[in-house]
Amino acid sequence: MKFVSTALFMALAINSAQAFAPSVSSNKVAFNNANTFASSTVVMSQQDLTVLAAEAIEITMPALSSTMKEGRVVSWLKQEGDEVEAGEAIMVVESDKADMDVEAFEDGFIAKILVEEGESAPVGEVVALLVAEEADIAEAAAAGGGAPAAAAVAEPASDAAAAASAEAPDCEFSQVDMPALSSTMKEGKVVSWLKAEGDPISAGEAIMVVESDKADMDVEAFEDGFLAAIITDEGESSAVGTPVALIAAEEGDIAALQTYAATLTGAPAPVAAAPAAATPAAAAPRAASAAPAAVATGDRIVASPLAKSLAAEKGVDLSTVAGTGPNGRITAGDVEAAATGAPGKKAAPAAAPAKPAWTPAAGVVAATPMARAAAKKARLDIATIQGTGEFGRVTVDDVQIATGEKKVERKKAAAAGAEAVELPEGLVPFTGMQRAVSNNMEATLSTPVFRVSREVEMDAFNALYQSVKPKGVTVSVLLAKAAALAIEKYPIINSSYTPEGTVFNPDINIAMAVAIDGGLITPTLKYANERNIMELGENWKELVGKAKSGTLSPDEYNSGTFTISNLGMFGVSQFDAILPAGAGGILAIGGTQEQIVPCDKAVLGMKKVSKMTVTLTCDHRQIYGADAALFLKAFSEIMGSPQQLLL
Repeated sequence: MKFVSTALFMALAINSAQAFAPSVSSNKVAFNNANTFASSTVVMSQQDLTVLAAEAIEITMPALSSTMKEGRVVSWLKQEGDEVEAGEAIMVVESDKADMDVEAFEDGFIAKILVEEGESAPVGEVVALLVAEEADIAEAAAAGGGAPAAAAVAEPASDAAAAASAEAPDCEFSQVDMPALSSTMKEGKVVSWLKAEGDPISAGEAIMVVESDKADMDVEAFEDGFLAAIITDEGESSAVGTPVALIAAEEGDIAALQTYAATLTGAPAPVAAAPAAATPAAAAPRAASAAPAAVATGDRIVASPLAKSLAAEKGVDLSTVAGTGPNGRITAGDVEAAATGAPGKKAAPAAAPAKPAWTPAAGVVAATPMARAAAKKARLDIATIQGTGEFGRVTVDDVQIATGEKKVERKKAAAAGAEAVELPEGLVPFTGMQRAVSNNMEATLSTPVFRVSREVEMDAFNALYQSVKPKGVTVSVLLAKAAALAIEKYPIINSSYTPEGTVFNPDINIAMAVAIDGGLITPTLKYANERNIMELGENWKELVGKAKSGTLSPDEYNSGTFTISNLGMFGVSQFDAILPAGAGGILAIGGTQEQIVPCDKAVLGMKKVSKMTVTLTCDHRQIYGADAALFLKAFSEIMGSPQQLLL
């Protein structure tokens, strides 16, 4: 059973030019089986690095597990000449266990890659050269790599040697030693145990958090088992290589290993320690540790291997046996009790899961290596950043939020039973049409304008529209015709301004604003005062089709002398329109609304009428308030007596 930290780092051990003596840090996991205590050294992510003549540093193949003899470079995340920052991953290495990123602790430049992607190298062999200065790349690359670094096995600490001399129990177990998480780490502090004594452990699960001189890191499991005994408690420190816990392969060996653990720490052995051959009792959970959550097994029966073999031997159906082990696991004792008919021990109800928590020691800022590197680059005091990672650690995202590179992710609220609405975010570049509309709107800012509004009765107009609607005549056509006839009476509204004077347009071309997908365009009904509504209706249908398909010619959308913008179909009661550049006026059409007005001829003296509010925006340089008022009066009279629209 092997345990390694999830984050692997490139440690820089700089040796003198006179003697080559690479420094090696190791994470030792000792395996015991049948009275044999064998110590195996696992080199973590630190590479043995040697200073060459051109200040080059050798990066060697790291040992990622206790059984790893060679590793394959899956991919280089940095290329020759690339700058490397502290905390950055530089390559992905495939060991006999898994693929892992190898990160950097120091800044520098990749001078030469000696082992290409897909190639393998023995542990300790040089795979790349790193230099501190970019100017040294060429010299270091020309010098090439030196001989593979010889991995020197670290001498075990005195406590570990004493442990080796102690008599180990006759069972399969493994010893978890304090790992070396950096090249400068001499001892580590157990910040938190994520598992309690007696808890089952699955491969890949984090079992503890260790604080080194660089950062806090999770230590994970590669294989399954049970946490039999914790030797180094939370908040306590141990030298690198000394035992911190024992892992049992079988649940029944927990009691024997707890007795053995007392010999490793010098603490008195448990008073009533059961022999290894006796039926084991479930280890009492540590008071300081979080209670394990119940395992959702579904149809799967959770039982120890010994319990399964005993059940097969005695013909006991495990589905009928109540487990008394951790998380309801069936033990050999449960099977014995079921075979003899004796009532089994009632399993204690599983406690509610609790999230492990810890408080860093005074002066210690919990942060990931990448976060520390990012904060250093941004020149931020990492102590001022609020951490959102596990156990409150500062992450890279926290640093990026502090610098403004990243926004705070907010959980979107949604009504009960409804999904949260995903809103668009970020810059969406303008289309050509949107850019043109934007430029035209900006061009109007220098024009002095005024606005005049008036209510128009719509009952007679609505009746006329219902009669001509079957013939293809739309409201837009009727409004264009009415505006054109009113302009005939007050042509100043159809004029445009120049510094030399007023320019009167001989033609009345009514531009109708139309919203299309991705923009706004103004198809124009030319000579609207001269053509009948049937002809205008056919022309309008053609223009709208071209507008939607994007095939309008410039003369069909930029030849307007007066503009109408109608938002009445959207329920808008009244609005002001922006005067287009070069035009004299634009008429904003609101929606029709029913109102109660006085009426002498009505029985109750009141009647219901339909009214519409229109607003005229004019260029005040050549059009005055009286001109606008007279135009709206004429427009209202035409709408009130719409029969003249048929002429």
